[in-house]
Amino acid sequence: MKKFFDLLKIEFKRIFSNSVLCAIFFGAPILYGVLFGYVYQQAKVVNLPIVIVDQDNSPLSTSIIDAFEDNEALLVKDRRYTPGDILEEMPVEQYAAVVTLPSGFEGDILQKRYPEIRVDLNMANILNANIASKNIQQVLMTLNAGIEIESLQKQGASPDQARASYESFKVNFNKLYNSTGNYLSFMLPGLLGAIMQQVIFLAMALVFSRDFEDGYFKSLAQKNKPSWYLIVLKATPFLLFLPVMWFVVSRLFIFFNVEAAIFNIPMLILIILLSLASMGIGMLFSVIIPNQLKATELLMVISTPAFILSGFTWPSLAIPEFINGIAQSIPVTHFLAAFRKVAYYGGDISDIFPEIKMLLIIIIISFVAMLLLLQLKINKNKKQISE
Repeated sequence: MKKFFDLLKIEFKRIFSNSVLCAIFFGAPILYGVLFGYVYQQAKVVNLPIVIVDQDNSPLSTSIIDAFEDNEALLVKDRRYTPGDILEEMPVEQYAAVVTLPSGFEGDILQKRYPEIRVDLNMANILNANIASKNIQQVLMTLNAGIEIESLQKQGASPDQARASYESFKVNFNKLYNSTGNYLSFMLPGLLGAIMQQVIFLAMALVFSRDFEDGYFKSLAQKNKPSWYLIVLKATPFLLFLPVMWFVVSRLFIFFNVEAAIFNIPMLILIILLSLASMGIGMLFSVIIPNQLKATELLMVISTPAFILSGFTWPSLAIPEFINGIAQSIPVTHFLAAFRKVAYYGGDISDIFPEIKMLLIIIIISFVAMLLLLQLKINKNKKQISE
């Protein structure tokens, strides 16, 4: 045991002597967590710039423009009476939409000729376009209903009769799980999970590859210790550091008021399994590739698209099967799927059993492969020394 602690002291010294490793492991989760938290702090998109082309210039068109100005998601950046070079302006001014009220609009409505309002959406940013489209439709449908009801009242119907004649049925939307549509609550947990996986990947990619590069592995091989002993030795410092880093990450949820149930047993199990699975893959690459730069580069190739492939933002059902197959080998895919069940749906351990099983499979495969490959390298090194 004394030998183990002596070697462990050396491991701590080697970790803290590597400024890049320290910056990645301790700095990245905090830096990126705070950065992304402030990016999404507004929680929802507001003041999307739109242009109103008012070719009618009537009291009714003025009322429509007033309604647009009262909508918090939209900002009437410009009201004009002719289109001008609107298509050339849109990329420069980043208008989300252009709403055109045609000439004779009010007169056509009074004459029941059903005029058409044209809406040109800027689809370069689909999120902005969808939000703009939704709010433009909301404003116009509300006004359309008001005009129809007012018309029926002028024909002699009572207010209640007019509303009943216009509305065949009512629709009541009840929003569940993030009912306010808070974008921060939606994005930050997924991003933090992906960041922690990437940080663990990159940190663990250096543990053995650095030893191979600077020759320290030869010294370890001469200790006549089995591969599992060296794996435990290398993993111990990070097993001590990771609870601290996860605690810091959890504080970000509180700091940014993210509504998610993360302080519970199922979430603790998920965090442990994600950490072990990420450590297993990172250390496996570190054993396979005896070069720090190449090991980290290859793990970056895996971790960079991991968030997109996970199905957290883009549904897995819309991703081709072969790509989904690749995503299943990445720990954060299963972590985020289970995270949503626990944090938002209030699920328990039985609800996340499929994800737990997949994470355990990744852990077992990566650690068994690492044990075998590392033992081969130890035996090879001993053989070279004896010769």
